[in-house]
Amino acid sequence: QLQENQDEIENMMNAIFKGVFVHRYRDAIAEIRAICIEEIGIWMKMYSDAFLNDSYLKYVGWTMHDKQGEVRLKCLTALQGLYYNKELNSKLELFTSRFKDRIVSMTLDKEYDVAVQAIKLLTLVLQSSEEVLTAEDCENVYHLVYSAHRPVAVAAGEFLYKKLFSRRDPEDDGILKRRGRQSPNANLVKTLVFFFLESELHEHAAYLVDSMWDCATDLLKDWECMNSLLLEEPLNGEEPLTDRQESALIEIMLCTIRQAAECHPPVGRGTGKRVGS
Repeated sequence: QLQENQDEIENMMNAIFKGVFVHRYRDAIAEIRAICIEEIGIWMKMYSDAFLNDSYLKYVGWTMHDKQGEVRLKCLTALQGLYYNKELNSKLELFTSRFKDRIVSMTLDKEYDVAVQAIKLLTLVLQSSEEVLTAEDCENVYHLVYSAHRPVAVAAGEFLYKKLFSRRDPEDDGILKRRGRQSPNANLVKTLVFFFLESELHEHAAYLVDSMWDCATDLLKDWECMNSLLLEEPLNGEEPLTDRQESALIEIMLCTIRQAAECHPPVGRGTGKRVGS
Protein backbone atom coordinates (compact mmCIF):
# COMPACT_ATOMS: atom_id res chain seq x y z
CA GLN A 1 0.00 0.00 0.00
CA LEU A 2 2.90 2.33 0.82
CA GLN A 3 4.46 1.55 -2.57
CA GLU A 4 1.15 2.22 -4.35
CA ASN A 5 0.76 5.56 -2.55
CA GLN A 6 4.32 6.55 -3.39
CA ASP A 7 3.80 5.66 -7.04
CA GLU A 8 0.56 7.68 -7.08
CA ILE A 9 2.27 10.73 -5.59
CA GLU A 10 5.15 10.46 -8.08
CA ASN A 11 2.65 10.24 -10.94
CA MET A 12 0.98 13.41 -9.66
CA MET A 13 4.34 15.15 -9.38
CA ASN A 14 5.19 14.06 -12.90
CA ALA A 15 1.85 15.38 -14.20
CA ILE A 16 2.44 18.74 -12.50
CA PHE A 17 5.98 18.86 -13.89
CA LYS A 18 4.87 18.12 -17.48
CA GLY A 19 1.73 20.23 -17.22
CA VAL A 20 3.27 23.30 -15.59
CA PHE A 21 7.08 23.38 -15.40
CA VAL A 22 7.84 22.20 -18.95
CA HIS A 23 5.74 25.08 -20.32
CA ARG A 24 6.65 27.77 -17.81
CA TYR A 25 10.45 27.40 -17.70
CA ARG A 26 10.33 29.08 -21.15
CA ASP A 27 7.73 31.67 -20.12
CA ALA A 28 7.86 35.09 -21.80
CA ILE A 29 8.35 36.71 -18.38
CA ALA A 30 11.91 36.34 -17.02
CA GLU A 31 10.74 36.34 -13.38
CA ILE A 32 8.63 33.21 -13.98
CA ARG A 33 11.54 31.46 -15.73
CA ALA A 34 13.74 32.35 -12.74
CA ILE A 35 11.19 30.97 -10.23
CA CYS A 36 10.97 27.70 -12.20
CA ILE A 37 14.73 27.16 -12.10
CA GLU A 38 15.01 28.15 -8.44
CA GLU A 39 12.30 25.64 -7.53
CA ILE A 40 13.68 22.75 -9.56
CA GLY A 41 16.98 23.31 -7.75
CA ILE A 42 15.13 22.93 -4.43
CA TRP A 43 13.32 19.77 -5.61
CA MET A 44 16.61 18.19 -6.69
CA LYS A 45 18.15 18.93 -3.30
CA MET A 46 15.16 17.81 -1.22
CA TYR A 47 14.19 14.74 -3.24
CA SER A 48 17.31 13.81 -5.16
CA ASP A 49 16.16 10.19 -5.71
CA ALA A 50 13.37 11.35 -8.00
CA PHE A 51 14.60 14.66 -9.41
CA LEU A 52 18.39 14.57 -9.51
CA ASN A 53 18.90 12.93 -12.87
CA ASP A 54 19.71 14.11 -16.35
CA SER A 55 16.11 14.24 -17.58
CA TYR A 56 15.53 17.09 -15.08
CA LEU A 57 19.06 18.55 -14.93
CA LYS A 58 18.99 19.26 -18.68
CA TYR A 59 16.41 22.03 -18.11
CA VAL A 60 18.88 23.86 -15.87
CA GLY A 61 21.64 23.29 -18.44
CA TRP A 62 19.56 24.69 -21.29
CA THR A 63 18.42 27.69 -19.24
CA MET A 64 22.04 28.72 -18.61
CA HIS A 65 21.76 30.26 -22.11
CA ASP A 66 18.79 32.47 -21.09
CA LYS A 67 19.03 36.05 -22.33
CA GLN A 68 18.18 37.50 -18.90
CA GLY A 69 20.97 37.66 -16.31
CA GLU A 70 18.63 37.02 -13.34
CA VAL A 71 17.60 33.66 -14.86
CA ARG A 72 21.20 32.61 -15.59
CA LEU A 73 22.02 33.56 -12.00
CA LYS A 74 19.29 31.24 -10.63
CA CYS A 75 20.75 28.37 -12.69
CA LEU A 76 24.16 28.84 -11.08
CA THR A 77 22.87 29.19 -7.52
CA ALA A 78 20.65 26.10 -7.96
CA LEU A 79 23.67 24.11 -9.16
CA GLN A 80 25.84 25.41 -6.30
CA GLY A 81 23.35 23.93 -3.85
CA LEU A 82 23.81 20.53 -5.52
CA TYR A 83 27.60 20.57 -5.97
CA TYR A 84 28.04 21.73 -2.37
CA ASN A 85 26.68 18.36 -1.20
CA LYS A 86 29.45 15.85 -1.86
CA GLU A 87 27.02 12.91 -1.57
CA LEU A 88 25.28 14.07 -4.77
CA ASN A 89 28.47 14.34 -6.85
CA SER A 90 28.17 10.95 -8.55
CA LYS A 91 24.74 11.91 -9.92
CA LEU A 92 26.14 15.10 -11.46
CA GLU A 93 28.98 13.58 -13.50
CA LEU A 94 27.17 13.43 -16.85
CA PHE A 95 25.74 16.93 -16.40
CA THR A 96 29.20 18.29 -15.56
CA SER A 97 30.83 16.80 -18.65
CA ARG A 98 28.00 18.03 -20.87
CA PHE A 99 27.64 21.61 -19.56
CA LYS A 100 31.08 22.34 -18.10
CA ASP A 101 32.17 24.43 -21.12
CA ARG A 102 29.09 26.62 -20.75
CA ILE A 103 29.82 27.23 -17.05
CA VAL A 104 33.44 28.16 -17.88
CA SER A 105 32.26 30.62 -20.56
CA MET A 106 29.88 32.21 -18.01
CA THR A 107 32.90 33.42 -16.00
CA LEU A 108 33.08 36.15 -18.68
CA ASP A 109 29.34 36.94 -18.49
CA LYS A 110 28.44 40.56 -19.21
CA GLU A 111 26.56 40.60 -15.85
CA TYR A 112 29.18 40.66 -13.10
CA ASP A 113 26.91 38.90 -10.56
CA VAL A 114 26.56 35.97 -12.96
CA ALA A 115 30.33 35.83 -13.60
CA VAL A 116 31.03 35.73 -9.83
CA GLN A 117 28.60 32.85 -9.24
CA ALA A 118 29.98 30.95 -12.25
CA ILE A 119 33.49 31.13 -10.73
CA LYS A 120 32.13 30.03 -7.33
CA LEU A 121 30.37 27.09 -8.98
CA LEU A 122 33.62 26.05 -10.71
CA THR A 123 35.38 26.22 -7.32
CA LEU A 124 32.81 23.70 -6.00
CA VAL A 125 33.27 21.53 -9.11
CA LEU A 126 37.03 21.64 -8.49
CA GLN A 127 36.54 20.45 -4.90
CA SER A 128 34.22 17.63 -5.97
CA SER A 129 36.67 16.26 -8.54
CA GLU A 130 40.18 17.41 -9.49
CA GLU A 131 40.06 15.73 -12.91
CA VAL A 132 36.94 17.38 -14.32
CA LEU A 133 38.48 20.76 -15.19
CA THR A 134 41.25 20.79 -17.79
CA ALA A 135 44.34 23.01 -17.50
CA GLU A 136 42.77 25.29 -20.13
CA ASP A 137 39.52 25.56 -18.11
CA CYS A 138 41.52 26.56 -15.03
CA GLU A 139 43.61 29.12 -16.92
CA ASN A 140 40.40 30.78 -18.15
CA VAL A 141 39.55 31.43 -14.49
CA TYR A 142 43.11 32.23 -13.31
CA HIS A 143 43.50 35.34 -15.46
CA LEU A 144 40.37 36.85 -13.89
CA VAL A 145 42.42 37.61 -10.75
CA TYR A 146 43.51 40.68 -12.74
CA SER A 147 39.89 41.78 -13.39
CA ALA A 148 39.05 45.43 -12.65
CA HIS A 149 35.84 44.27 -10.94
CA ARG A 150 36.75 43.23 -7.40
CA PRO A 151 34.06 40.57 -6.67
CA VAL A 152 35.03 38.72 -9.89
CA ALA A 153 38.73 38.97 -9.00
CA VAL A 154 38.20 37.78 -5.41
CA ALA A 155 36.16 34.76 -6.59
CA ALA A 156 38.93 33.95 -9.09
CA GLY A 157 41.52 34.39 -6.31
CA GLU A 158 39.74 31.79 -4.20
CA PHE A 159 39.61 29.38 -7.18
CA LEU A 160 43.34 29.92 -7.78
CA TYR A 161 44.12 29.38 -4.10
CA LYS A 162 42.10 26.15 -3.90
CA LYS A 163 43.74 24.81 -7.07
CA LEU A 164 47.40 25.78 -6.55
CA PHE A 165 47.91 26.66 -2.89
CA SER A 166 45.65 24.63 -0.62
CA ARG A 167 47.13 21.15 -1.17
CA ARG A 168 49.52 20.31 1.61
CA ASP A 169 52.16 17.65 1.43
CA PRO A 170 51.71 15.13 4.31
CA GLU A 171 55.44 15.59 4.99
CA ASP A 172 54.75 19.26 5.76
CA ASP A 173 53.13 18.30 9.06
CA GLY A 174 56.57 17.81 10.56
CA ILE A 175 57.74 21.27 9.51
CA LEU A 176 54.62 23.28 10.32
CA LYS A 177 56.40 24.96 13.24
CA ARG A 178 59.46 25.86 11.18
CA ARG A 179 59.77 29.41 10.05
CA GLY A 180 61.37 31.45 7.29
CA ARG A 181 62.84 29.58 4.37
CA GLN A 182 62.06 26.19 5.94
CA SER A 183 58.37 26.88 6.58
CA PRO A 184 55.62 25.23 4.48
CA ASN A 185 54.80 28.71 3.13
CA ALA A 186 58.17 28.93 1.35
CA ASN A 187 57.05 26.71 -1.54
CA LEU A 188 53.70 28.52 -1.71
CA VAL A 189 55.42 31.92 -1.95
CA LYS A 190 57.55 30.55 -4.79
CA THR A 191 54.41 29.22 -6.51
CA LEU A 192 52.91 32.71 -6.25
CA VAL A 193 56.03 34.24 -7.82
CA PHE A 194 56.05 31.66 -10.65
CA PHE A 195 52.33 32.26 -11.32
CA PHE A 196 52.85 36.04 -11.37
CA LEU A 197 55.74 35.79 -13.85
CA GLU A 198 53.92 33.31 -16.09
CA SER A 199 50.83 35.52 -16.30
CA GLU A 200 53.01 38.29 -17.79
CA LEU A 201 51.02 41.15 -16.25
CA HIS A 202 53.99 42.41 -14.28
CA GLU A 203 52.67 45.87 -13.54
CA HIS A 204 49.62 44.37 -11.83
CA ALA A 205 51.05 42.67 -8.73
CA ALA A 206 48.75 44.80 -6.56
CA TYR A 207 45.73 43.32 -8.38
CA LEU A 208 46.95 39.74 -7.79
CA VAL A 209 47.59 40.42 -4.09
CA ASP A 210 44.18 42.07 -3.63
CA SER A 211 42.41 39.12 -5.33
CA MET A 212 43.94 36.62 -2.91
CA TRP A 213 43.91 38.83 0.19
CA ASP A 214 40.71 37.39 1.66
CA CYS A 215 41.53 33.70 1.20
CA ALA A 216 45.35 33.68 1.61
CA THR A 217 46.04 36.39 4.21
CA ASP A 218 48.37 34.20 6.29
CA LEU A 219 50.49 33.41 3.24
CA LEU A 220 50.58 37.00 1.96
CA LYS A 221 51.53 38.35 5.39
CA ASP A 222 54.37 35.86 5.94
CA TRP A 223 57.02 38.54 5.44
CA GLU A 224 59.52 36.58 7.51
CA CYS A 225 59.36 33.79 4.94
CA MET A 226 59.67 36.25 2.01
CA ASN A 227 62.65 37.95 3.67
CA SER A 228 64.48 34.67 4.22
CA LEU A 229 63.88 33.62 0.60
CA LEU A 230 65.56 36.87 -0.46
CA LEU A 231 68.37 37.02 2.11
CA GLU A 232 69.33 33.48 3.11
CA GLU A 233 71.32 30.95 1.12
CA PRO A 234 69.27 28.16 -0.54
CA LEU A 235 68.98 24.89 1.40
CA ASN A 236 70.68 21.74 0.11
CA GLY A 237 69.25 20.69 -3.25
CA GLU A 238 67.05 23.81 -3.45
CA GLU A 239 66.97 25.87 -6.62
CA PRO A 240 67.95 29.50 -5.89
CA LEU A 241 65.62 32.25 -7.14
CA THR A 242 66.75 34.00 -10.32
CA ASP A 243 67.16 37.79 -10.38
CA ARG A 244 63.83 38.06 -12.21
CA GLN A 245 62.08 35.92 -9.61
CA GLU A 246 63.62 37.92 -6.76
CA SER A 247 62.45 41.19 -8.33
CA ALA A 248 58.94 39.75 -8.67
CA LEU A 249 58.98 38.60 -5.03
CA ILE A 250 60.06 42.09 -3.87
CA GLU A 251 57.24 43.63 -5.90
CA ILE A 252 54.67 41.21 -4.44
CA MET A 253 56.02 41.82 -0.92
CA LEU A 254 55.70 45.61 -1.32
CA CYS A 255 52.11 45.18 -2.52
CA THR A 256 51.21 42.99 0.48
CA ILE A 257 52.68 45.57 2.89
CA ARG A 258 50.77 48.37 1.17
CA GLN A 259 47.54 46.34 1.24
CA ALA A 260 47.99 45.58 4.96
CA ALA A 261 48.70 49.24 5.75
CA GLU A 262 46.08 50.92 3.56
CA CYS A 263 43.29 48.28 3.74
CA HIS A 264 41.72 49.15 0.39
CA PRO A 265 41.85 47.72 -3.16
CA PRO A 266 44.37 49.09 -5.67
CA VAL A 267 43.53 52.08 -7.85
CA GLY A 268 41.33 51.15 -10.80
CA ARG A 269 39.59 48.23 -9.10
CA GLY A 270 36.03 48.74 -7.96
CA THR A 271 32.74 46.97 -7.32
CA GLY A 272 30.61 48.93 -9.81
CA LYS A 273 27.95 47.10 -11.80
CA ARG A 274 29.58 47.69 -15.16
CA VAL A 275 32.95 49.04 -16.18
CA GLY A 276 33.26 50.28 -19.76
CA SER A 277 35.66 48.31 -21.92
